[in-house]
Amino acid sequence: MRFFDLLVMSVNNLRRRKLRTSLTVLGVIIGTASIVVMVSLGIGLKELTVEQYASYGSLTRIEVNRNYSMGSEDEDSFIVDETVEQFAALPHVKAASPFLNTYVSLQQGAYSGSTRLVGMSREALTEFEDIELGSGTLPDSHSNTMELIIGNMVARDFFHSKTGKGYWETGEMPDVDLYNRPFFVIFQNYGSEESKQKKYIFPACGIVKEKLDEEGNALYSEYSYGMYTDVELLKEQLRRVYRKNVIPGQPTNKKGKPYSYFVYDSAYVYVDSMENVLEVQNAITEMGYQTYSSMQWLEQAQQQTDMIQAVLGGIGAVSLFVAAIGIANTMMMSIYERTKEIGVLKVLGCALGDIRSMFLMEAGFIGFMGGAAGIALSYGVSRLVNKFLGAGLLGMGGGNGDISRIPPMLAAAAVVFAVFIGMIAGLFPALRAMKLSPLAAIRNE
Repeated sequence: MRFFDLLVMSVNNLRRRKLRTSLTVLGVIIGTASIVVMVSLGIGLKELTVEQYASYGSLTRIEVNRNYSMGSEDEDSFIVDETVEQFAALPHVKAASPFLNTYVSLQQGAYSGSTRLVGMSREALTEFEDIELGSGTLPDSHSNTMELIIGNMVARDFFHSKTGKGYWETGEMPDVDLYNRPFFVIFQNYGSEESKQKKYIFPACGIVKEKLDEEGNALYSEYSYGMYTDVELLKEQLRRVYRKNVIPGQPTNKKGKPYSYFVYDSAYVYVDSMENVLEVQNAITEMGYQTYSSMQWLEQAQQQTDMIQAVLGGIGAVSLFVAAIGIANTMMMSIYERTKEIGVLKVLGCALGDIRSMFLMEAGFIGFMGGAAGIALSYGVSRLVNKFLGAGLLGMGGGNGDISRIPPMLAAAAVVFAVFIGMIAGLFPALRAMKLSPLAAIRNE
């Protein structure tokens, strides 16, 4: 018998028993929707966790700090240029950048403020896109002058020089625009009054992008407060400002004299992939430095979300298992009702494999119809879940608010799985139909 003939017979057999077929398909719909929605909740929870940790910082970046337990004056604990080069030479490391902090005062018109000025390598500023700009450009790699990237919340720390009040007292933003208007930068010098200290003007090349929550409020990011520039140009500027004096924040030897080299507050190490972050982090820790990465906390959180996803998937699988029992029951009832038909097919010379294929096709059709309709129902339920039980309600930030996410691969796999379950459920009834005696089947009333 041709495949097309078997296909037509299978469809016609299902159409003749519309109510029974509809109820069986309904069971598959509920089972498919249950498992898809449950798995989508697990996927959404896992992705939200990743997005939340990514909002705190890059998942492929390791922050390295001095180990102060060794003593603040212990040169072995210092992070210097040679140390950064050692980090960069580790396997799986793409680059390493020093992190040099210095605090400066700022003035623009009648407003004054203060912030930290951070020096980073040009790679960290330009290649790894750690800092997302809202406007402007990254520092020019060929410039010999410090160009500043301004944090989007730096202006909040300004206050009016006469009233002494600013954003934190009045709730209103000061009339300060550090990106479009020039401003003075004053490097800290504890030996003289601020009014007598030299003022510098540096061009602002860009401003950190402002991110808003659903209510339009500005969200804090690690680059919101501070100004960022090329570390080599910052070191040259600090040498010009302080000459042979001690630079604030830099350690001194036992005689109180400054070292001939810069000691960095920390360093950022950029790894080639998330899978290698913990390996590199452990290697740096063994070198005697303190390390932190979002990946180490993300791994712990993912273990919990994997467990939750497995439980949710298991709950949904129970519903689909019950639907499979319904398919098996429907096919067994179909065999009892079509015993004579099966006997006639055998007497006419129909191959046993064709009889088996016909019943498997019917079971597969039930699985396909239930799976396809179940996916449609799943998207509807997912939309309702996201609307009334979004990530914001669960207290999770950093994501787009959807706690239920159905990727296309999950939808396709669910339909295929429903067809497979249908055919598995119909396998025993199909084998039973093959074993029926032709003469006994014809005599059956």
